[in-house]
Amino acid sequence: MKEKAKILDKAGIERSLVRIAHEIIESNKGTQGLCIIGIRTRGAFLAERLASCIEKIENSKVPVGILDITLYRDDLSLIAEQPVVHKTQIDFDISDKKIILVDDVLYTGRTVRAAIDALMDFGRPKEIQLAVLVDRGHRELPIRADFAGKNIPTSKNEIIEVRLQEEDKIDEVVIVERE
Repeated sequence: MKEKAKILDKAGIERSLVRIAHEIIESNKGTQGLCIIGIRTRGAFLAERLASCIEKIENSKVPVGILDITLYRDDLSLIAEQPVVHKTQIDFDISDKKIILVDDVLYTGRTVRAAIDALMDFGRPKEIQLAVLVDRGHRELPIRADFAGKNIPTSKNEIIEVRLQEEDKIDEVVIVERE
């Protein structure tokens, strides 16, 4: 694979998260009843960062959880013979709460569908809103982001790679092209 373009650097990611945090606060008229849940792996890191931004703006701590969707995927048999299942960490009741579901890239919508299915096993939220760092289009399901850091139209032979310090030792978003 060949790197085609850098879309966001560290500062760009930070600006996007601060803007999303402001939009979430504005849209929800504050943080009352708000919870943030990140889809493992990079969505979880972004969820923590988003919660930190919201806390700085509102001086109010928002509960943060991590959701593993491995067993809810509709392509489980295509991923691996023995998929690796990680721990879901939601240490609070999501019933009747406004959930901000966080992921790094919104593409077909299948990951979000799996995440919603997984969330419903933990309770009945009042509302689920979707926040993504990058929306790249090509939806296969009727799912849209409520909050997006960047909309990047891509071709099907391109891949958006979100690289975060916590996992990849660098903060950047790049487009790579399949060769």
